[in-house]
Amino acid sequence: MSLMDIPILRMAYDYRDFFLTGIKYTLLLSVIGVFCGFVLGIIVALMRMSPWRVLRWIATLWVEFLRGTPMLVQLFLIHYGLTKYGIEFTAVQSGAITLSINSSAYLAETFRAGIQGVDRGQSEAARSLGMRPAMTFRYIVLPQAIKAVLPAIGNEFITIIKESSIVSMIGVYDLMFQSRSITTITYEPMNPLIIAALLYFILTFTLSRLLGRFERRLNASDNR
Repeated sequence: MSLMDIPILRMAYDYRDFFLTGIKYTLLLSVIGVFCGFVLGIIVALMRMSPWRVLRWIATLWVEFLRGTPMLVQLFLIHYGLTKYGIEFTAVQSGAITLSINSSAYLAETFRAGIQGVDRGQSEAARSLGMRPAMTFRYIVLPQAIKAVLPAIGNEFITIIKESSIVSMIGVYDLMFQSRSITTITYEPMNPLIIAALLYFILTFTLSRLLGRFERRLNASDNR
């Protein structure tokens, strides 16, 4: 008996193109979501710490709304709701936008905690040397804050990989969409889902191991 005689392995091999396409879209949307969420999260974090009340109010509303509503609702609002006002996105665009703004809400709080955790004495020392506030933030505060929150950013990446499965609801060819497509073809509901679950696990487990190794290297460099 060969491995190909095992039904689930046979299915994984026969429909490998489906699953590879699903992995491609899942990783693409996850990378876009975390990268754009990273940039937008820093902006929102700075707005939350702004001396202007209006900016703080907008940023707080942004964070609380996105963290307090289901991502699926946000996805439907962007993909279907905005069409009422003549704003239309492709399924991939809607998925990327949803993942990005949702990720930004969580990363904004992470960045805010990281920025506030930097010793104020360093900022004062930089200003005493003649550095402007913007330079102090860019070269002293922000690098330390990002380094401190790198593990949290990695965890957000892992979370986004898993939560990206909702984009299948609007027709993006991610892993969940492909598994449902295979079910439609084969009338086999269980094995495609098991394969998709294993692929999600492989992606997240591999990423968590890589992030753990990277974090240990950073800690080792700090101890030198």
